[in-house]
Amino acid sequence: MKTILVVDDDLNLRNLLEEELRENGYQVLVAGNAMEALAIVQNQPLDLVILDIRMPGMDGLEALPRMLGLKEGLKVILHTAYSQYKESFMSWAADAYVVKSADITELRAKISELIGAGQP
Repeated sequence: MKTILVVDDDLNLRNLLEEELRENGYQVLVAGNAMEALAIVQNQPLDLVILDIRMPGMDGLEALPRMLGLKEGLKVILHTAYSQYKESFMSWAADAYVVKSADITELRAKISELIGAGQP
């Protein structure tokens, strides 16, 4: 089973994504901030990280290179409400950039593209 880490400071969004992704056959871990996420990346086998950018403390753009330094080849989707970060040099290290929406079709498609489908 593929494992996804969802990193977002919004509890409701974390819960929504966790439920949706589990229903799609993925194992899901969650973190409410970048420091929690870095500890999980260091200690858990992961296939993909869905990473928010704007979070208190360390933001996603600062956490991204640290995560990639901990796990070579880790796939990361930046998932943010702000489209302007897409042009930021710091976001280029991510495998995909998805603007948050109530419809998670695009996010699901990127996940499938990067790591394949979850278990039925």
